[in-house]
Amino acid sequence: MAAQTRAGATPATPADGGTLTRSLGRVDLIAMGVGTIVGAGIFVTTGIAAATKAGPAIVLSFVLAGAICALVALCYSELASMTPLSGSAYTYTRGTLGEVPAFLVGWNLLLEYAVAASAIAIGWSGLFGAALDSLFGVTLPKAISAGPSDGGVINLPAVLIVAALIGVLVLEVRLTAVVVKTLVALTIGVLVLVIAVGAPHLHPSNWSPFLPFGVHGIAAGAALAFFAYLGFDVVATSAEETRDPRRDLPWGIIGSVVVATALYVAVSAVLTGVAPYSTLGNAAPVATALAAVGAGWIGKVILVASVVALTKGLLMVCYGPTRLVFAMSRDGMVPKALCRTGSRGTPVRLSLLLGTVVAAVAGLLPIGTVAELVNIGALFAFVIVAVGVLVLRRTAPGRPRPFRVPFLPVVAVCAIAGCVWLATTFEALTWLRFVIWSAAGVALYLFYGRSHATAVHGPTATALDPPRVPDPSPAPDPTPATADSSALTTTATVTTGGAA
Repeated sequence: MAAQTRAGATPATPADGGTLTRSLGRVDLIAMGVGTIVGAGIFVTTGIAAATKAGPAIVLSFVLAGAICALVALCYSELASMTPLSGSAYTYTRGTLGEVPAFLVGWNLLLEYAVAASAIAIGWSGLFGAALDSLFGVTLPKAISAGPSDGGVINLPAVLIVAALIGVLVLEVRLTAVVVKTLVALTIGVLVLVIAVGAPHLHPSNWSPFLPFGVHGIAAGAALAFFAYLGFDVVATSAEETRDPRRDLPWGIIGSVVVATALYVAVSAVLTGVAPYSTLGNAAPVATALAAVGAGWIGKVILVASVVALTKGLLMVCYGPTRLVFAMSRDGMVPKALCRTGSRGTPVRLSLLLGTVVAAVAGLLPIGTVAELVNIGALFAFVIVAVGVLVLRRTAPGRPRPFRVPFLPVVAVCAIAGCVWLATTFEALTWLRFVIWSAAGVALYLFYGRSHATAVHGPTATALDPPRVPDPSPAPDPTPATADSSALTTTATVTTGGAA
């Protein structure tokens, strides 16, 4: 029997393997989503996308990317409310489309998280070094601040920050939530300061021409900006650690997208309004824009804020894959030993393993163009989730849905179309890498996952499978069957009572 949980919570009762502790609330989820989405990208990506992709229309790029993500978030929310388990898109896909698509979704999301975490750790190291130099005049030796391919020996700051954050993840998820909420509050405070300082110095002439790269530039900018929005998937992976996932997950997923979009739009509008967009294509566009209006003093504040933003973003990107692989391990897709949890209810062994991989990649290798795989892998998963909502509405229309996607199938179809549209902006080499990685995943599934995977049962079956209706035919001997018939009637009432 599952251990008793807090009032209002849904107990985590996995069929096999460890159990995660439910301790997250609605505010925790929104903070985790915003903490992942609003990372250092808001201090860097906005300027690069404006200078090279969309110009002042980067505002519309963020609106477009946010709108597509909002459509996907609605689909996520329906499945998340029905399936309060770790694994996010992987878990949903397994319950709707089967093992092979689910494994591919999980495989590509794992690549998304691992590459993103390594890239963020390398970026954190660079910003941390710049902050030390700017604030204290301390320059880190290249031997310990860059990998071998960049002329160093090891990127030690990147390794150390990954180790520190993995330590936070191993301790307890409530500690993770407290750290994230604190860092999110600091980041939002700095962004409000940027908007307040820059707004009085807006020059509408900087917004002309508004579409220097044409309408296509809006889509290209949205594809680049889409990387910033991938964090809401982290909220879905935390389902098994949420006190009331059926109620709070939709709030966390949709709320984080809405808050992040508002912040990105406001900051990008201020940046392109106070300085010509062509001057923002550097590593510090916010500092560049504010220096143009005589507020260069805030540059150091922005630098520190960037380090803070990257820290919380890296924390959440390290959190996501541990819960994803936890779900795949519990299902037998990867070795089951990985899903064992420690005394604090966290997957210690898995966290340490993934942390070691991320630290090794960040410390020794350059990421380069491989980071583009983050976007295409996530878009693939988002399309599958939207398809899963459509399939499940047809195959299990009577299942209880605490949250229902409005205006279906229009929302799901638009989400699919939007993701496919953004994917068409990627280069052919990115698609080739995606195909190669997916083929490797198929090979791993055929070699290990297919023979070790467990049947869909336990809470996953309860949430996704069609309701089981007892056989109405009378029992041959009604006298001894009285108790059983009563039990069946009760089961049928409980099963169908919440159907929408």
